[in-house]
Amino acid sequence: MNARNQRPEPPSDGATYRSGAYTSLLPWQVRERRFVPTGLGHRGLNPDDVYAFLDRVAGDMAAVYAALAESRRETARIKAGLRRWQADQAGARNERGQAE
Repeated sequence: MNARNQRPEPPSDGATYRSGAYTSLLPWQVRERRFVPTGLGHRGLNPDDVYAFLDRVAGDMAAVYAALAESRRETARIKAGLRRWQADQAGARNERGQAE
């Protein structure tokens, strides 16, 4: 499957309140979205359609930013753990070198 059609995995921690039937928007869906013009006597697009779509895009963006923030927290936690482990390993190596 190419990247254009891949959907992100939903969070497994239950952080989202959407139903299981909801599917996140994909970039191509946003780019290709077209709105129906308003009826006679009005200019432009139907505001209700536009606002509903913008609300959906904003919701998906909020979910992406939340997942990104969680990923960054997890990365920082792993990096800190790795630094601790490396320091412990270096200390143990120094102790072994001095004991010989």
